[in-house]
Formats: sequence, structure tokens, C-alpha cells
Amino acid sequence: MTEPLKIAYSPCPNDTFVFDAWAHGRVPGAPPLDVTFADIDITNGMAERGEFDVLKVSYAVLPWVLDQYALLPCGGALGRGCGPLVLTREPGRAADLAGRTVAVPSERSTAYLLFRLWAATEVPDGVGQIQVLPFHEIMPAVRDGKVDAGLVIHEARFTYRDYGLHSLADMGEHWELTTGLPIPLGAIIAKRSLGTERLRALADAARTSVRMAWDDPEASRPYVLAHAQEMDPAVADQHIGLYVNEFTAGLGEDGYAAVRGLLTRAAAEGLVPPLGPDALEFA
Repeated sequence: MTEPLKIAYSPCPNDTFVFDAWAHGRVPGAPPLDVTFADIDITNGMAERGEFDVLKVSYAVLPWVLDQYALLPCGGALGRGCGPLVLTREPGRAADLAGRTVAVPSERSTAYLLFRLWAATEVPDGVGQIQVLPFHEIMPAVRDGKVDAGLVIHEARFTYRDYGLHSLADMGEHWELTTGLPIPLGAIIAKRSLGTERLRALADAARTSVRMAWDDPEASRPYVLAHAQEMDPAVADQHIGLYVNEFTAGLGEDGYAAVRGLLTRAAAEGLVPPLGPDALEFA
């Protein structure tokens, strides 16, 4: 029997929706998976330490890990109108963040990279302290006054008003207006040591798993809701609809342009190491 691949991804609805068929052995010919659920900050760290065969990570962490891992051309999260938000207790403007404490889900997250690029032009005096919190703790921390603002991702786009919070700025909107490109959020990476043939097989399995989920959405519902952290089923459906799209089935020209654009701009600002010309090559 083939040894299961060790894979880690988040319990968020988009990931469980994408990987449901594969994780449950319904993708013909796909290798079995040994699944670990972990927040994005945890999986980013796993990638930097070279742990696990396959990981869902932030695109922002790629410059540190592409020597060991290859970017798979499918299974990840890019899109339009789906970027991170900066939330505050009261309505305000970008300049109000000068010297303030901002909670973020990870300093190696794409959300934080987009925030840094936005803040460089919109908060010229600079924000104050950055505090890393698990993403589900950020909105309560803003609501309770533990931090001045929070950078949120995932289904928080749909639920922040339930916490009495206000959207100060939309990082995705800023990115799209300044680049015209989709927003690169989460990537699927796999160990280069698996070899080109296996990497291609993994990409095929991920793509097939996505298409099977689209063909029969109800099949994934028990898996999605079991790990959705008491999320309302309607919110889970919104989450999937926003983050699982044509870029999940294949990055395509615009997807790769978005990833290169983000990491090139971030490198120019000194936020990440520069990428080599072939760093994003799949295999």
C-alpha cells in the first residue's frame, strides 16, 4: 500500500471543500492523505522547517521555502473582491492607524504583506506594534479593546458586523485598483524531493478533487461543517463561493502574474527576499 502523504491545511471551508474528495479516497489513482489541520501561521512555519509533504501556505512565505517546495498550479486561493480587511471599533481613516497596535494572523501571511504594501502609502507615519493572533481571535480582540485594529481574513468579511466592527480599508480592493490583478492568498506547495512525476500526479489529484467538489457540492458538506468551527452553514457557503474559483482549478496566466507581482513588489520594498527567475516553475 502506498504510504500516505503528510498534508496540512486549514479547517476553513474552502480547504475542506477542495480536499474532501481526495482526503476521503474518492479521487481515482490519487495517493492517500494523512491530514493535519492547522492555522495558516502554523503551516507557514511548517514549510520553513521543511515539515510535511504537502502544505497550504500563504503566498507571502514562498520566497523562504521554494528551495525545498514547488508551487502547485492548482488547489490554492486567489480571487477578486476577497482580500483582507482592516477592522476597527469606530469608523475612521487610514491615518488613524499611525502608532497604533494592529493584530494580524501571521507576519508571513499574504494578508500582512498586502497590509504592509498598503500602509506604506496610506499610513506614512507608520503603524505601531504588530501583534500576531490566530485569525479567529482577532475580531474579539478588536471588539474588546485589546488591540486598536485587526487585519482579518476568511469568513470575517461576512461576520465582522456581528462584532460591532467597522471596515477601515480593504487590502484586496487596494491591490486590485493598483495592479488590475487577482489577489493571491493561499498556495499549495509540495516537496520537490517527491520528484517531477509525483508532483504532476499531485497537481492532477488536487485539480480533480476541486472539480469533484463542484460537481457534487453536497458530498463535501459533512466534512466542511464538521471543521467549520460552529460557522453558520450559509456563511460557509459564502466562504466557498468566494475563495474557490477558476484560479483554484488552475492558476493560469493572471494567477501567476498576480503571484509574481505581489512578491516582486514586496521584494522591492525589502519585505521578502527576491525570487529567482524560475522560482515559480512547477516541476
